[in-house]
Amino acid sequence: MSTTASLPPDVVLRGYFHAKDENRPHLLERVFTEDAVLEILNRTSTIAFPQVTSGREAIADVLVRAFGQTYENVYSFYLQRPRGHPSTFECEWIVAMTEKASRNLRIGCGRYEWEFESTAPNLARRLVITIAEMQVLPASVAQEAFAALAALSYPWSSPVEVRAAASIHSFLVPIVQQLSTK
Repeated sequence: MSTTASLPPDVVLRGYFHAKDENRPHLLERVFTEDAVLEILNRTSTIAFPQVTSGREAIADVLVRAFGQTYENVYSFYLQRPRGHPSTFECEWIVAMTEKASRNLRIGCGRYEWEFESTAPNLARRLVITIAEMQVLPASVAQEAFAALAALSYPWSSPVEVRAAASIHSFLVPIVQQLSTK
């Protein structure tokens, strides 16, 4: 990486969604250190990832390249925004996407635990992703789901916004049940 300027965590986190959701693995150079570690705590059987992945290129293979071969129309939301320059940041997330092969909708939620390097550019050196829920719904609800998600603030939403959307769109109820009461 050529830059040594300090990147605020919200820029790093936004870069992660650009890379993952838009299938742009090269953008992870401004997200993860070269030797970063990804740990996935998967509490559902409806999606699979390796439990531990080491190195930025391996993380790109798992979270962008392989992911992008299976899923499209990916919309991810952080349910909290980091302030300042913390060395760690935890927040809940939700995601919706369609399976390329079946066009079924997947909608899930969980928690991110980010750890940033202490020197510029302050990239992520560790990310723990907890997948708490991942529903598989028929393709027929995808249009309604994406319309509901379009009403949320992107990419920085909140549990309050998601709960409000769930009061109108019942497919979000299992997601809301997983969210903390914050």
